[in-house]
Amino acid sequence: MNTLRHDPLSGRWIAISSDRINRPNFSPIVSKDLSEEAPCPFCPGNEEATPPALETYHEDGRWLVRVIPNRFPAFSGQDSFVLQHHGPVFIDAPATGIHEVLILSPSHDTTWADFSTQQSDLVMFAIRDRIKAHQSTPGLRYSQAIVNAGREAGASLHHPHGQLMGIPIIPKELIEEQGNFARFSGDCLLCVAAAVEESAKERLVHAGEHVITAAPYWSGSPYELLIVPRHHEAHLSNSSKEELSAIGKEIRDGLKALKSHMGDIAYNVVFHSAPYRSTTLFHWHIHILPKLTTLAGFELGTGLYINIVTPEEAAENLRRFIVDEQPNDSQKAAS
Repeated sequence: MNTLRHDPLSGRWIAISSDRINRPNFSPIVSKDLSEEAPCPFCPGNEEATPPALETYHEDGRWLVRVIPNRFPAFSGQDSFVLQHHGPVFIDAPATGIHEVLILSPSHDTTWADFSTQQSDLVMFAIRDRIKAHQSTPGLRYSQAIVNAGREAGASLHHPHGQLMGIPIIPKELIEEQGNFARFSGDCLLCVAAAVEESAKERLVHAGEHVITAAPYWSGSPYELLIVPRHHEAHLSNSSKEELSAIGKEIRDGLKALKSHMGDIAYNVVFHSAPYRSTTLFHWHIHILPKLTTLAGFELGTGLYINIVTPEEAAENLRRFIVDEQPNDSQKAAS
């Protein structure tokens, strides 16, 4: 039966309409190859093709993760954020800020789903370090970290990379999430949601020591995943190395399960952390959003999403591909 479910994070309603998966000519979107620069500017040996690195994470003299300025920034400069009024309805301001590229790996054809634990750790540490650098920059209020994989998700190059943006405003999506945390009666909205999903189990993909992954009850798109740290913390940058490592592995394993079940699909990984100086109730978290369908006129016109795969079915399908890592002999001996 088709149902409407309320998303307490965004405040929007979601239509769960699994019958629509059987409509004529439906097939999930498969990621298309991206056109390539030759040679790839993000591959080892081509470092001179990019601006000098802001951060580099090495092992044995070779880099594993790099952070560089974006050559085509959406936000740049240090002008003061001053509103300009051009009549009764036209307002603008300088798009000042920081726009960086996070090169996730030296390997051109890998993805986060393929990363070793060490590689995943370094990516999470780089995100933490750059957010800390952003928040010490005068005039900035919020950092957005994202990974776009595949043309349909907005990536312009095949080489695995993400975007880090420090901006002078708090985006509407974060304002709405903060407001919904404040309006939730009782404890933290995501602490409660994670506990309920773990107890119910039907939408739970994996529960680890430090993190929970679920296909949330209010999933707005097929195979959407929500990753929630167990430790209540508003700011990603305040998380411990142990927590960040566990969360990085959870992202990897969720993407690996999606790849194993759905094949080579495009997706977005979106990090939501509280604005720098925010003291309101919040719990940082991660959205994994596969690009399996296209938003059509109804979704664009109403803001009400239609999801053709129930989150219960999605979680059941993905759980089959989640394998807990077993400690090796040296880890056992140290414990």
